[in-house]
Amino acid sequence: MTTLFQQEFINQSVYRINENTKRILKCLNEIDETEIWLRSNENSNSIGNIILHLCGNITQYVISALGGIEDIRMRDKEFSAKDGSTKNELSEKLESTVDEAVCIIDSLNEERLLKTYSVQGFDLSGIGIIIHVTEHYSYHTGQIAFWIKQLKNKDLVFYAGVNLNVKNKN
Repeated sequence: MTTLFQQEFINQSVYRINENTKRILKCLNEIDETEIWLRSNENSNSIGNIILHLCGNITQYVISALGGIEDIRMRDKEFSAKDGSTKNELSEKLESTVDEAVCIIDSLNEERLLKTYSVQGFDLSGIGIIIHVTEHYSYHTGQIAFWIKQLKNKDLVFYAGVNLNVKNKN
């Protein structure tokens, strides 16, 4: 059984994950196929690499650890890829990976949220895994947005129609 607090934690985490998926997909719509694997230098990653990395991370942490599936991640390949997937293929991979992860997160009960899992050499609770995946996904979403702004000199209007100058009410 999941408490109201735990359910709210899950709901807010899933909200942020889905929000960032929409942002990444919006970014992908701004570029063409030649820009998906573009790197600014040898120490940078392309948008394609970042998406492969996000899928690998989400799969390892949520789908494998929390979902109980064998860990088959090959992390180094996420960064060494120079091509191989189209924008459409990467979008589909990201969406299907996130959808599977969200289903697993939504299914977690108190026992699984509090259980300790060994993931990528770290011991984390189910809650710790969800926090990691949410913040990691947000971090790389920002990198992708920055890359698009650099390439296109364009505001991505993530908050279109929202007045961000409204003051808090106590």
